[in-house]
Amino acid sequence: MRYHIWTLGCQMNVADSQRLASELERLGHHAADSPDDADILVINTCVVRQSAEDKAYGRLGELAHLKRAAPDKVIGLMGCLVGVRDPLRLREKLPQVDVFLPPSDPAPMVDFLRDRESETAARALDDSARAARDRLQDSVIPPGDGVGAILLPAHERGTLISAHVPVVYGCSHACAFCIIPYRRGIEQSRPVGEIVAHVRSLARQGVKEITLLGQIVDRYGKDVPDGPNLAQLLRIVHDVAEEEDVYRIRFLTSHPNWMTPELLDTVADLPRIMPQIEVPVQAGNDEVLERMRRGYTVRQYRDLVATIRDRIPGVAIHCDIIVGFPGETADQFQDTYDLLADLKLDKVHLARYSPRPHTVSQRTMPDDVPPGEKKRRHAALEDLQAQVVAAINAPFLGQTVVVLVEDQHKGKWRGRTPQNKLVFFADDSQDWRGRLAPVEVTWTGPWSMQGRVLVPVR
Repeated sequence: MRYHIWTLGCQMNVADSQRLASELERLGHHAADSPDDADILVINTCVVRQSAEDKAYGRLGELAHLKRAAPDKVIGLMGCLVGVRDPLRLREKLPQVDVFLPPSDPAPMVDFLRDRESETAARALDDSARAARDRLQDSVIPPGDGVGAILLPAHERGTLISAHVPVVYGCSHACAFCIIPYRRGIEQSRPVGEIVAHVRSLARQGVKEITLLGQIVDRYGKDVPDGPNLAQLLRIVHDVAEEEDVYRIRFLTSHPNWMTPELLDTVADLPRIMPQIEVPVQAGNDEVLERMRRGYTVRQYRDLVATIRDRIPGVAIHCDIIVGFPGETADQFQDTYDLLADLKLDKVHLARYSPRPHTVSQRTMPDDVPPGEKKRRHAALEDLQAQVVAAINAPFLGQTVVVLVEDQHKGKWRGRTPQNKLVFFADDSQDWRGRLAPVEVTWTGPWSMQGRVLVPVR
């Protein structure tokens, strides 16, 4: 059977979809070239914003028509729309769905397919096909790598250069606007051995960059008595990266309250950990931050940015901003604008506030900033950030940067610098995928740079 997975939302969902694909490949299924060719279709959903939830329901509507036309197709719904709670409330609403999968849990689909497969269907996988599959799994993931090892889909083995590895699931912080704790549950740190097995298995399939993931990744190990913290985990993963020839390690997303000097020193000390920190501020006004239940002040965030820049030379800092949070006045928004204009961060992920069920803000605060004003504030910050990043990138002109090449896009090679800046270059002489390339920058813009390749590093 062939499968297709649609993934909406964050990097954690990307990792969850990859884990589901791994389990489907282990069962002998293969990725379809297009959704129309698939026997198993899964939507991995996000509900952080109303727009993401609307996309999921739109796709589910399409699948309802498909299911009526082809009732033997298996339809799966995965992710935050299902949540960690019993999905019975969705079964009557979504009769086209055969399997409901909570976030980060492929087991319901695996169990469904195993139960569905008759002895006759099991025999249909002939001995030669089964032996070939087993040989491939043995060569990619040798025995002893343990729980956590992942088998990439066949079309990604040797071609996927950058991959995500979850290290802590769920979240226990409960910001006023965030639905994640309700949908994904409380924090659960993965065992170190499981993370190491995951990283090793990806490396042996050609992955050269690993990003460790958590809703608040800095809280890794907080739920485990005497367990390692994120800084200690990074040192372990760095050792594995050296052994397995993984070039780069990143981690996200951080939180101002949990970023420690030890963590920053670890990033500065270890050469394979990239100088990129993603630490959201969400708003530039203390009253708004208090209503958001973020747990820090604007001054504390400013001090943190200064500390990060002092401890990690050449660091790039990314953040998140929500505009139009309940009660946000024009003056309070201006504080956010002024903060970003002053700090000059390398990347800002912008979102317009939308109330989410079961959150503190949805229950207790009116959504009183008009949609048009939210849009205006969003656009103002977009324009500002374009100017800021253009100025940050301009000094790279004429410099040589080391780019990890990921793939080709519109006839040019595409890769990223240690600071995660996008760089394109043209070269038809060789295959650059998965290699470190020194590129002399010949053009800079706010969202990418262009250059010419010099000689290969690796």
